[in-house]
Amino acid sequence: MTKRLFIFGLGYSGLEIARLAKSQGWTVAGTVTGAEKAARLGAGGIETHVFDGSAPLPAAAFGDSSHVLCTVAPGRAGDPALRLCRPLLKQARWLGYLSTTGVYGDHGGGWVDENMPPKPGQSRSIERLAAEHGWQALALEAGNSLTIFRLPGIYGPGRSTLDQVKAGTARRIDKPGQFFSRAHVADIAATVLKAMAAPHAGGIYNVADDLPVSTGEVVAFACELLGLPVPPSIPWAEAAPAMSDMARSFYSESRRVRNERIKRDLGVVLRYPTYREGLRAIAAAS
Repeated sequence: MTKRLFIFGLGYSGLEIARLAKSQGWTVAGTVTGAEKAARLGAGGIETHVFDGSAPLPAAAFGDSSHVLCTVAPGRAGDPALRLCRPLLKQARWLGYLSTTGVYGDHGGGWVDENMPPKPGQSRSIERLAAEHGWQALALEAGNSLTIFRLPGIYGPGRSTLDQVKAGTARRIDKPGQFFSRAHVADIAATVLKAMAAPHAGGIYNVADDLPVSTGEVVAFACELLGLPVPPSIPWAEAAPAMSDMARSFYSESRRVRNERIKRDLGVVLRYPTYREGLRAIAAAS
């Protein structure tokens, strides 16, 4: 049986998934938007093709891929893989889509699980939910198995609060009742590979760690790990006016994401069950 994984979007999460899949015996190919990165990844052993959403992917690049994962963010025109590569996608046995827990919208710090009806409030989350529906429609039409992974804030080596603290950009913003969920990129990759090995048609999974907390708590812990002073807490009313629209939008929603389903259905055991284990491992490796 062919074990070829094609990943639309070899970005931060996509590359981690590609590397784990290769280590488990998969043939892996994927896309990036520029020729320079394609050449660099190709030299590192990952078959890489340029796909920027302006033209369909050549059938030869897709090859005999049995599994397809899309990590690409949709835009106003929709998901580029769905829009331009639909006939190729129908050939795969398994489809996967990386979405966002933002589709749940604001829950005032309450817990959300996969049974809750989505009610996205941000335009980017509305676009993600529309993409989810598009992938579901394709899977139904083609008879594919589809798994949707809803991700919270993603962190890992080179992209964590430790890096923000070192760069002097980390801030402790005090907004009472504000919770954020997180997932280490290694746990995301492991969950995707678990689902590929035992796909559940129509499955939707939250991929998050066990401990949603405020950003301020994570910043304080990162400072302690680095032996640096913890910055003072800034009241939300004081911090908000100076924030970008994007940053303010993240603070406009608060929810805690349940992850029981990935443990129960896929047998996932998180390597980094909280931000503490994740940041400690990153700090130890740097």
